[in-house]
Amino acid sequence: MARPARISPKVLGFPAKPGLKAALLDWQAWLEHERRASPHTRAAYRRDLTQFLEFLSGHLGALPDLNDLADLRTTDFRAWLARRAEQGIGRASRARGLSVVRGFFRWMARAGVVENPALGVLRTPKLPHSVPKALAIDEARETLSLVQGLARDPWAGKRDTAVLALLYGCGLRIGEALSLNRGEAPAPGQEAMSVTGKGNKQRYVPLLPAVIEAVRDYLAACPFILPPEGPLFVGARGKRLGARRVQARMAEARAALGLPATATPHALRHSFATHLLAGGGDLRAIQELLGHASLSTTQRYTDVDAAGLLSVYDRAHPRARR
Repeated sequence: MARPARISPKVLGFPAKPGLKAALLDWQAWLEHERRASPHTRAAYRRDLTQFLEFLSGHLGALPDLNDLADLRTTDFRAWLARRAEQGIGRASRARGLSVVRGFFRWMARAGVVENPALGVLRTPKLPHSVPKALAIDEARETLSLVQGLARDPWAGKRDTAVLALLYGCGLRIGEALSLNRGEAPAPGQEAMSVTGKGNKQRYVPLLPAVIEAVRDYLAACPFILPPEGPLFVGARGKRLGARRVQARMAEARAALGLPATATPHALRHSFATHLLAGGGDLRAIQELLGHASLSTTQRYTDVDAAGLLSVYDRAHPRARR
């Protein structure tokens, strides 16, 4: 597998010895070219693995090499998890870090680099059952109505409204909305649009007239020339808009409306799914719309609005009323 011409600390995240350094580079290349992991995912994996390797440096008293990784015992991995717990790292973050380390060791085993069975008997930290935090229908509507007036420049307010409309009206992730190019913008009369999600998987999502109108209003007001191959949503300097700007705008709306801290841009995507399900939407169809690889991920929404689901049952099931 071809490696980058230069070895950058940003690529590795750790001053490893030559053998491990080569393995880390090859793993990063595999994530990018074969797993097609996004830059955000690769950076997150790199951070988790770097934390593990930094722990090993102190735990072993020296920079680890491939032989050290092969010789690690289950107690060594448990010591790492215990240290993370002492540092106040939550169970979800510890479980994610362990998953990354397991994935790296599985990759090394398949590549014939290192074999270590010790991870096989290590249990993942038990996670509490989490339910997505959705906004109520009126809260979602009020948020989208309010956002436009929060920006200093009217065109930026229209932009933020259009981004959030894609999250709530189409169920897009914030990264999916911000990665759209001008040539992919929904047009009047268009019924669906193609979205590239995690792992470069594409899916089609229906378009509501209100979403198309929000994007059209933004494009009409945008002061920049947006070429088809360039970003659809841009910031004050005409560059692709970042997620932090949208998150900050949502925080302003949250404060103005007195919403809880869980009212984030991603909560609008949760709201899209929850409101569809409460209205009688099919779980499999919602899975496709969200781009979930596993139905179990989508099934979390069945816990969100039990009262709403019972109401749908009462209206729809032939034996619900006697």
